[in-house]
Amino acid sequence: MKTLIRTAATVAALATAAVACTSTTAGAPPKPRVSPLGAIRLVAYTGCDDLLSGLREHAAQRVTPYGFDNVMPLAYMEDAARSVTANAKTSTPEHSTTNVHEAGVDEPDVVKTDGNRVITVKDGVLRIIDTATRKVTGSLKLTEGENGRGAPADLLVSGDRALVLMRGGDIMYKRMAFAPQADTRYVLVDLSGRPKVLSTIKPQGSYVDARMVGSTVRLVTRSQPDIAFPEFKDDVSEAERLKRNQATVRQAPADAWLPKIEITDASGTVKKDSVKCERISHPADYTGTSLLTVHTIDLAQGVTAAGTDPISLAADGDIVYGTGGSLYVASNPRWWMPVAIGEPIVDDAPATAPPASGDVAPAVEPTPTHPPLSESPSPSPTEPTASTLPEPSPEPTPTLPPEETEVHRFDISSAGAPSYVASGKVPGRLLNQYSLSEYDGHLRVATTLNSPDGKTSSSAVYVLKADTMAKTGEVGGLGEGERIYSVRFIGPVGYCVTFKQVDPLYTLDLRDPAAPKVTGELKITGYSAYLHPGAEGRLIGIGQEASEKGRTLGTQVSLFDVSDPAGPRRLSQLFQKDSGSSAEWDPHAFLYWPKTGLAVIPLYQQNESGGLVLKIDDSGVTKLGMIKHPGKDEYQGGIDRAMVIGDSIWTLSYDGIQVNDAATLAQQAWIPLR
Repeated sequence: MKTLIRTAATVAALATAAVACTSTTAGAPPKPRVSPLGAIRLVAYTGCDDLLSGLREHAAQRVTPYGFDNVMPLAYMEDAARSVTANAKTSTPEHSTTNVHEAGVDEPDVVKTDGNRVITVKDGVLRIIDTATRKVTGSLKLTEGENGRGAPADLLVSGDRALVLMRGGDIMYKRMAFAPQADTRYVLVDLSGRPKVLSTIKPQGSYVDARMVGSTVRLVTRSQPDIAFPEFKDDVSEAERLKRNQATVRQAPADAWLPKIEITDASGTVKKDSVKCERISHPADYTGTSLLTVHTIDLAQGVTAAGTDPISLAADGDIVYGTGGSLYVASNPRWWMPVAIGEPIVDDAPATAPPASGDVAPAVEPTPTHPPLSESPSPSPTEPTASTLPEPSPEPTPTLPPEETEVHRFDISSAGAPSYVASGKVPGRLLNQYSLSEYDGHLRVATTLNSPDGKTSSSAVYVLKADTMAKTGEVGGLGEGERIYSVRFIGPVGYCVTFKQVDPLYTLDLRDPAAPKVTGELKITGYSAYLHPGAEGRLIGIGQEASEKGRTLGTQVSLFDVSDPAGPRRLSQLFQKDSGSSAEWDPHAFLYWPKTGLAVIPLYQQNESGGLVLKIDDSGVTKLGMIKHPGKDEYQGGIDRAMVIGDSIWTLSYDGIQVNDAATLAQQAWIPLR
């Protein structure tokens, strides 16, 4: 099951930063390094000699006395817009599909349906359920010789082919503690009869995300150079450690950087390969400590002799956004984690709710998509801390790296491997993929920028030209002292929610890329962590109600009238006290069926958990009831996903799938999954 929240880890760079900060002049916060906004030229390596010299030198500049300043990407859960299968056969029941960001661009999820089948993967086992008989008709264990419980995996399905994306458990450290990279596997499965594995792809690195257009999947993985740093005794100085680590990097072979791939076919034959030097590019400014690799698999053709046709970029990335013709990979600021600005002020104990099923995090002070920026992990027992490091010698005031986001664009409009187009950077930090939106030849990017001392913040929307990634325009000053909690771009209009104590919903006019502007603002208590397009002139918000001091009180579903860009207003609010919903940070968990106005969100409370069923029409939000599963463990039957198939609502929890009548909510079937 897709991990809903992962922690951003800091490694050696935190220790390095701690040393640097102790030498800062008292009362004078470190000055951020100013970097130019706009396009970053992409340059391809001419061959392995060129690649090796460049990567060695750049990586040596970034190595610390304790290895590379590694962090694993934050997980950003994708929001989505519902779409209906276009060319469905007349015999296929009308059905919902995965709630995706862009129409026609499918996103991985734990369950998929084509109306006739429901395909899901849990604990390393893929299952196929026939929607007519409501019985499991096939299953396939994908974790041979392993304990699959809790193994995170997602699905993409096209026709009779499923691609299972298995992360094998993300890791936070690489090489500092000599930990192995995450065991990432992409398993292609034939669904036409009894499910069987056609091929298994093991790329080097960790799975970031994937997108599918038609039957073609683009998979993004992130790898780090395979360099073993020397082990040191306690009496070795930091200066000497750094010197030896730099020497190790400068002696590493090109093979240490080249991303590897291993493909096993149905007969068990294994083919090993690596990305060729000439298929790796780099921005003008890069670290040499991370590579992004994009693999291409056409599910209709399977894995061909050419493998997955990979290409790589010497860059980092943790957020993927795709359209029909473009794939964007963005990298948020990493090791320098500023103090959070927009966190709610708590006037008494926070509301709590039990966790959802599977790997959903507890809904304590529900937050959108990622933990507060101030939440850095505690150092490991072997990791140096500021208290154990030697007293630093006086140094000049350190220069902090800028809090900025890099965005890389790939052209995926043609068959085969994508091609690099351009890269750009903007100040600040993205919330999730919904902070990005391509429209009419431009990319809109919404970020929150914190001051170096963490005392102030502000948000802005930047407009970049898609073919060069150079800045065309910007509008700033959104939510001074707050941070972005949700973003939604719908055509030439943008909606942005910031929050600290009240929730300003901003409406943005983006028709002129060179002069975007704020046209309206609505202030209400609480916030919307997810925004979904409703009927014409309507916007749906899923989030938390809050007190006037910013204390969260429970789940709220809001219906906004945005027909007048200058005067957005809330038409209706449904409030569930002391509750939380995973739809706040994982919009795949949100079901909206425009035909009838039916909506379902997971709801977690102390004494009642399940699927909250709503009717959302032009005038308001009405509660229809709750769908509950028979809970068998501590998760109390918490529901993760909901689908419409024919006249029924299908809901998925860790224990199984339940079918309920869409009109009466009466239970029709229970399909256990364990």
